Amino acid sequence: MQIKSILNRVQLHSGFAYGAVRWRDPQTRMILDIEIRPRKGSRPVCSKCGRPGPGYDTLRGRRFEFVPLWGLTVFFLYALRRVDCVTCGVKVERVPWAEGKNHLTTTYAWFLARWARRLSWKEVAEVFHTTWDSVYRAVAMAVAWGLAHRNLDGVTAIGIDEIAWKKGHKYLTLVYQVDAGCKRLLWIGQERTQKTLRKFFKEFGEERTKKLRFICSDMWKPYLRVVAELAGEAMHILDRFHVMGHFGKAIDKVRATEARELKAKGKEPALTGSRWCLLKRPENLTDKQVVKLEELLAINLKTVRAYLLKEDFRAFWGYRSPAWAGKFLDDWCRRTMRSRLKPMKKIAKMLRVHREHLLNWFRCRDRIALGAVEGFNNKVKVTTRKSYGFRNFDMLKIALYHTVGKLPEPESTHKFC
Repeated sequence: MQIKSILNRVQLHSGFAYGAVRWRDPQTRMILDIEIRPRKGSRPVCSKCGRPGPGYDTLRGRRFEFVPLWGLTVFFLYALRRVDCVTCGVKVERVPWAEGKNHLTTTYAWFLARWARRLSWKEVAEVFHTTWDSVYRAVAMAVAWGLAHRNLDGVTAIGIDEIAWKKGHKYLTLVYQVDAGCKRLLWIGQERTQKTLRKFFKEFGEERTKKLRFICSDMWKPYLRVVAELAGEAMHILDRFHVMGHFGKAIDKVRATEARELKAKGKEPALTGSRWCLLKRPENLTDKQVVKLEELLAINLKTVRAYLLKEDFRAFWGYRSPAWAGKFLDDWCRRTMRSRLKPMKKIAKMLRVHREHLLNWFRCRDRIALGAVEGFNNKVKVTTRKSYGFRNFDMLKIALYHTVGKLPEPESTHKFC
C-alpha cells in the first residue's frame, strides 16, 4: 500500500489531493515530503469569513509538520492561495489540516497533546524530534478547544481546596467536580483569597450555583463565608483529610513542648525519634516504629494522652448514622476539654463550632466521592514535579487542565495514539 493510499484512508481533505512523495536524507534525520495540491475546480476559502471565492494569486510553498511515520519526520508541502473575498478583501485561504499560521498540522498537534498527558513536555519533544514550544502550543490548543466545548450543566457536587506552587506561601485555589459519575478539575484561580473563590462562582454562573447540592472544603474561614453567602442552599461538608490534619499538628505541638520540658529537667529524652510513630496510623507503622510506640505507651506522658485522644477520634468516621456520630462527637469533645492539653482543647472547640458541617459528611458519604479532592491534589503535585515546577501561572493552568480537567476532544477519523 502506498503512502498516499494510507493518508487518503486516515487523513482525507475535501477539495485537496496528495501529490508526489519525496525522500530527504539530511545528516540529522530522515524526512518525507508529501505534496498537497488543490483539486481542479475547487475554490479557495477565505480564512476570515469562511466563504469560498475566486483565487487571487499563489504564495510560496510552506511546510506543515505531520505525525511521524515509522520514526520518520513527515511534512506536508503546499503553496497557499490567496482568495479575493467579496466581504473581506484579499485574504490567505483556509486549509483544513492547519489553523492560522501554525506550522504544525492540527492532527500532529493533537498527537503531541495526547502524549503530553503520559510524558513530560520535554520528553515528548525529544522523542518526536520537535521543540518544547511546539509541544506547549499543542497542549494550549487542546486545552482551549476542550474548555470551549466542555459541558458544565450536570455539576451537583464540588470540592474546594488549595495547593502551594511557589516558595513564599504562594497558593492556587482549585475547584473540582466530585460527583460519583464524573470527577474532574473545574477551575483554577491564583492566590487563596475570598476574591479568588468569588471569581469562580461568578464564572460558574448563578444558575449553575443554585443546582449545587454538595460542597466539600476545609475549615478555612474565608472559604466558609463565601460558600455560605453564594451557595448557602448546598450541603457544606468538611473534608476528612483536613480535619485529621489538625490532629497531627496538635500532637506535634504537644510533643515538642513536652520534649523541651523534659530536657530542661534533665530527664532522658523518651520522645526522641517518635514523631512518625505518633502521626501514622497503627496499621502503617514499621516494625521498628511499633516497638517505639509500645515503649511510649508504657510511659505516662502528655504526648501519649494526646495520641490516644486522636486514635479514639478515628472511630468517629466509622459511624453510619449522623445522630450516633453526633453523640460520639459531643462525648469526645467533653473528655478532651478536661484533658488540660491546650492544642487538643483547641481542636475540640473547633469541632464544636463546625459540628453540623462535620455531620454532613455522614449524610452524603454514599452520594459523592469525598476522597476525590485529595486524590486530585496528588495528581496536581505530580504534574508540577514532572516539569520541575512552573514559574508561569498561565502555563501551569494549561498543564493542570490538560492533565486532570477531563476535557473533551474533537471526533476524528483516526487516532494515532
